[in-house]
Amino acid sequence: MMKIDEGKLNETIVSAVKVMRDGGLILYPTDTVWGIGCDATNAAAVAKVFELKKRSDSKSLVLLASDMDMICRYVKTMPEMAVSLIEVNDRPMTIVYPDAITTSGHGLASECVAEDGSVGIRIPLSDYCRRMVARFGKPVVSTSANISGEPTPKSFAEISDIIRESVDYIVCPELEEESTGISSSVIKVDVDGGIVIIRP
Repeated sequence: MMKIDEGKLNETIVSAVKVMRDGGLILYPTDTVWGIGCDATNAAAVAKVFELKKRSDSKSLVLLASDMDMICRYVKTMPEMAVSLIEVNDRPMTIVYPDAITTSGHGLASECVAEDGSVGIRIPLSDYCRRMVARFGKPVVSTSANISGEPTPKSFAEISDIIRESVDYIVCPELEEESTGISSSVIKVDVDGGIVIIRP
């Protein structure tokens, strides 16, 4: 059970959302591991994530969405297989969708999208994450809270000072009780329903 009360939970949601709307970075526990987050439609904010992680900008990022309706606003086609997978899923699962929408002012930052136009999006099982993303109203970047090439931290205590000091807001560490500490499965789905399991 969470140790944080509803008032404090709402306060941290409001604070995280404000930071992201201002183009800042947050450090937050997801349903898998701690993540660095920002507005996935803000190219300047996404660039800060790549800079912080010292990661090549040729690599796409995983995003979090609050529900299927939000995902549908940012992909051109919603494969029926993706809907079926989400309906039966009971553990963290990232689906890679074809044809992300990156239209200026209305879509995702192109830096979030792979070279083939696909994008990985997960509806988190964490109540906090879903509520935060829903309040924000747009997809949120979710990339592990480490410098590229270094081990993925499984708890707040394992996150480096460099990461902690470089973000604009840190969500209450108590909320990591909703995290599994294990990366999500990743499944790529094409328009015709074909699937490729990238990570079981």
